[in-house]
Amino acid sequence: MDTRILGKTGRTVSVIGLGTWQLGADWGDVTEADATTVLAASVDAGVTFFDTADVYGDGRSEQIIGRFLAASPAGDRVTVATKMGRRVDQLAENYVLANFRAWTDRSRANLGMDTLHLVQLHCPPSAVVESDEVYDALDTLVAEGAIASYGVSVETCDEALAAITRPGLATVQIILNAFRLKPLEEVVPAARAAGVGIIARVPLASGLLTGKYTRDTAFAANDHRNYNRDGSAFDVGETFSGVDYETGLKAAAEFAAIVPDGLTPAQAALAWVAQIDGVSSVIPGARSVAQAEGNAAAGSVPQLSLEFNEGVQDIYDRMLRDQIHPRW
Repeated sequence: MDTRILGKTGRTVSVIGLGTWQLGADWGDVTEADATTVLAASVDAGVTFFDTADVYGDGRSEQIIGRFLAASPAGDRVTVATKMGRRVDQLAENYVLANFRAWTDRSRANLGMDTLHLVQLHCPPSAVVESDEVYDALDTLVAEGAIASYGVSVETCDEALAAITRPGLATVQIILNAFRLKPLEEVVPAARAAGVGIIARVPLASGLLTGKYTRDTAFAANDHRNYNRDGSAFDVGETFSGVDYETGLKAAAEFAAIVPDGLTPAQAALAWVAQIDGVSSVIPGARSVAQAEGNAAAGSVPQLSLEFNEGVQDIYDRMLRDQIHPRW
């Protein structure tokens, strides 16, 4: 497994991490035993970076991770990033130090940590990303020892660029995959120049890039790929990267056709993101040992060819750019 430095945290992490939204069982049923098995399989395969949030299963994801790390001999090698801000109405006035202290105290208890490795604002309103007072409050949490580093998770490139200018910011988390290329233009170069780590989320476009979905694929009623296709629950860009499902299926088929021999479409998609200069870690989710192991294998794929990279760009330009590029 290749490793990188996670931005200004200074921590070394695996280039393929593990996203744990699904372990909170907010969409689809996942038992704690199954979740623990996925965590263990990921660590055994070389993963040393878990990404979670205080709202995943209302803290369930954090709690499962905390119990796993406390019981695992490898626990001290894993960096955990959590998020805060989605426990209240998305109003700028709710992003204040008192709430930050309460939220981080809750996450510290859930994870069993005195000092959280990395706390990210969880896709807050743009006004929050631009607020001096917010960063002052985050700096206070660092000074008090509640958190070691902070970052932001954002929806748009403009929000990422605004955050990167802040000297205390360690990381930016943003959707980056073969169906979402806009961050390559300005965000990745700006982050690289500032020493800010990029955490790439939704790297498989909610599974589209695995090439396994069809028009007949059924998703559970509580799965965002079922209920959020129109963006009625949260930013539609979080579901299939904002790509219309029918268009996404066609683009995924073209992507699968250019995948190099010896790789699955999912591994090629993950490796493509992981090999971008400036990306610290890519955080696919996994529901099974096979998925966890397959994802982790993408962290040691040899450099992908120029031809493959040009193919990714061509699919985006022909099929997705007009729908995706102006929005995020």
